Amino acid sequence: MTRTEPAGTPLGDAFHLYDTTLRDGAQREGITYSVTDKLAVARLLDELGVGFIEGGWPGALPKDTEFFSRVAKGELSLKHAALVAFGSTRKAGTAADKDPQVRALVDSEAPVITLVAKSDLRHIERALRVDVDEACAMVRDTVSFLVGEGRRVFLDAEHFFDGYAFSPETSLRVLDAAAHAGADVLVLCDTNGGQLPLGLAETVGEIKEKTGFRLGIHCQDDTSCAVANSVAAVQAGATHVQCTANGYGERAGNADLFAVAGNLVTKLGMEVLPTGGAAELTRVSHALAEIANLAPDTHQAYVGSSAFAHKAGLHASAIKVDPLLYNHIDPSSVGNGMRVLVTEMAGRASLELKGRELGVDLAGRPDALTNAVRKVKELESEGWSFEAADASLGLLLRREVEEVSGEKSDPPPFELESYRVVLDHRPDGEVISEATVKVHVAGERVIATAEGNGPVHALDAALRQALTPYLSWLDSMELADYKVRILPSNPGTDAVTRVLIETSDGEHEWTTVGVHGNIVEASWLALCDALVHKSLTVASGREQSAPELGVAAVGG
Repeated sequence: MTRTEPAGTPLGDAFHLYDTTLRDGAQREGITYSVTDKLAVARLLDELGVGFIEGGWPGALPKDTEFFSRVAKGELSLKHAALVAFGSTRKAGTAADKDPQVRALVDSEAPVITLVAKSDLRHIERALRVDVDEACAMVRDTVSFLVGEGRRVFLDAEHFFDGYAFSPETSLRVLDAAAHAGADVLVLCDTNGGQLPLGLAETVGEIKEKTGFRLGIHCQDDTSCAVANSVAAVQAGATHVQCTANGYGERAGNADLFAVAGNLVTKLGMEVLPTGGAAELTRVSHALAEIANLAPDTHQAYVGSSAFAHKAGLHASAIKVDPLLYNHIDPSSVGNGMRVLVTEMAGRASLELKGRELGVDLAGRPDALTNAVRKVKELESEGWSFEAADASLGLLLRREVEEVSGEKSDPPPFELESYRVVLDHRPDGEVISEATVKVHVAGERVIATAEGNGPVHALDAALRQALTPYLSWLDSMELADYKVRILPSNPGTDAVTRVLIETSDGEHEWTTVGVHGNIVEASWLALCDALVHKSLTVASGREQSAPELGVAAVGG
């Protein structure tokens, strides 16, 4: 019978980039994919250009069975990847064609099947409770049956490295049974995640030399070496690597697809993704994090927002000459960008680069640059932090430029006369905040009062009530996040509060900061910066968030 061939990979069949987010990645604590989620994940992975997408375990999990059913009905059209169904070999004492789990793999209509099989003598005898002969027969019979049904078969040799160290003969017999029954790839699994790169690579090379079989690698991250182990296995001869998006998986997770692909493409020059695919790594990583309902890891290699962020002034001085002096690759090659963080450690080069990103030219204004550096350092010492508050930093830099040059930009959207906030604890136990603001806007004095579930909410509501008739864009703005930190203070002094406010207009987000001994005033400062930033972008027609204007800043 002719096999059903997969869509293929960018290298044809020379190398397999295989994703198991929908099965192994879904075992991460806190992740629960709906069938609709699974379809969305598969589409994104296919857009990226992976060669194989493991969709789940049909017959074992109802959602996975439904997923394959909906795919068979045409709800998923793959351009780059082949869909894979995962399952186990036949049960002991049962014919493969009679085993319902095996039949479910055929019924899934997936063109590729990955079978998991024990390859550690201890697991065979204690978990399966069979001898090695029967374990090998289970592998051989199931692979032969699926190949006869026109399926391409990969074998995941579970616990391979631990098993090979304990009983090499047993582990090799399992591989041999699968290969001679028609399995295309024998995947060596570091199931417990306890391997280190040098030892793992040595074992892969040894198995390759002894058997000549096509080998794959599947690594867990219990030693934080899953990515390194995967790359080492490829360098030792593996031509099939299994990963999960963002390293999702049970316990410490799996090898991160984006780090592995980034290393193979940029460090080893392997075309494991279609042309332009590497530039989609960051976008797809963040999109998949959203579907998983997990915040993207800001410090994730290649795709994290901090992966190319520079804080030290020494770095910035070199980057000003050539960005690659302190970046191991061009960030845009993986769809990311460089950021300069401005803190008390910032020097002139850091702030000049940051200003360029924020649309403030400091290069030809040495006095403004000197003043800005001094101001940032002073504010940092008082507890301000612009690392995550680009909008506030941009405003600070503009003020310094205006002060030195005498130039005046557009006036702020309003001027504060005063505000008042009162707290009302009512007899029924309800606690309500009431805020009154008095502002001057468009040549008029406006007074507005509003209630809220807290002082900041009430202030925001009152300010909106006062300004909305004059500022048409205000309705689009909303508070997306509010963070408060009480900063350490010197003995005998009042505590200082730092507030970060993230604001969104439905398309863009920007963050502002306020610092004061009073939490309400700190919040007010951050609120005002958010409004002023928005008004400037509207006035200049730049409708962009601070990160899109350039680099995130640290320090105030």
